[in-house]
Amino acid sequence: MDTTETTPLRAVALVCTLSASPKRSSSQLLAEQTMSALADHGVTGKVIRIADHDVRPGIEVDMGDGDAWPEIRDTVLGCDILILSTPIWLGHPSSVAQRVLERLNAEQGVSDDEGRMLTYGKAAAVCVVGNEDGAHHVSAELFQGLNDVGFSLAPNAVTYWVGEAMQGTDYQDLDETPEKTAATTRTLAVNTAHLARRLKAAPYPPSS
Repeated sequence: MDTTETTPLRAVALVCTLSASPKRSSSQLLAEQTMSALADHGVTGKVIRIADHDVRPGIEVDMGDGDAWPEIRDTVLGCDILILSTPIWLGHPSSVAQRVLERLNAEQGVSDDEGRMLTYGKAAAVCVVGNEDGAHHVSAELFQGLNDVGFSLAPNAVTYWVGEAMQGTDYQDLDETPEKTAATTRTLAVNTAHLARRLKAAPYPPSS
């Protein structure tokens, strides 16, 4: 076996539900399932629910005055994989997911000694849940934002579940995980872990 396939990796999932703990969250459930799937490929890490922390609005690394983002940012930069998990609201990612992207925007102004953003060499993936169609649109928004701030995305780097339009079933209330969603989560995990290991072994060249 290629030794890069056994390189230990770290991941963090940022859950962008609007609700703080201990309220149940479909976004958290899918993020946890994704982390479990990643664990099958030698990836360890943790889940952070953004609504449980005082992440200030803005586009700076540190907005001061008790801003919780710097500590979360340190966790992100200490990992090889970032998972962003969001519900669909009005056809878009949650406002919390947008805030995370806005805070990650600061990475465009930070670079290493060779001119690369500190997020270069890190893989990202997305989890989306909602009761209406729109997972492709939401993942497209998040993919572009994550790419803009330096993350790389593997093929099929999204897992999602959306219920039938105009009804109220939540992902967390299903009797069991639909096989299509479970299979998509497994594909996300194997492809993202593979990409993260390749990036770890062969960093991007210096930026001009």
